[in-house]
Amino acid sequence: MTRKFALALLTAGSIVAVPGIATAANEADCASQWTQADTNHDGVIAGTEADRYLAYIRIRAQVTPPADGRITQDSFMQACQGDTFIAKAPEAGAPLKGENSFTQTQARDRVIAAGLTQVTTLAKDPDGIWRGTAKRGDVGVKVAVDFKGNVVVE
Repeated sequence: MTRKFALALLTAGSIVAVPGIATAANEADCASQWTQADTNHDGVIAGTEADRYLAYIRIRAQVTPPADGRITQDSFMQACQGDTFIAKAPEAGAPLKGENSFTQTQARDRVIAAGLTQVTTLAKDPDGIWRGTAKRGDVGVKVAVDFKGNVVVE
């Protein structure tokens, strides 16, 4: 099975799944992801190119994020082969109520890692769910992050 970013989000009452990841990444799969991520082909992922990958790195805490926010191809490949960039589909019934220990920044990272952009300030509701808005492509959507890290587009 090839490795591609997985993203399953609740949209209009139904789960929309983008091709998923079931196995560890190999070098060829990660090289393909690098080519897609380095959109300007300058040999480094930086700025908005890097946002999603830096969010994954902060979430997984397997590697220290680069201080300058720039990801080299070598560090990308290492993180990719270590499964840092695997997206997790939300659990059934998400967002789930419960005591949420994520900070607003941690919840925001999960939204960005799920492939959404322009995340607004998130606010925690009485059920412990972080809620806000973001964009999927050019479309504004409502997002929720529960205590388990499930990211749901409502």
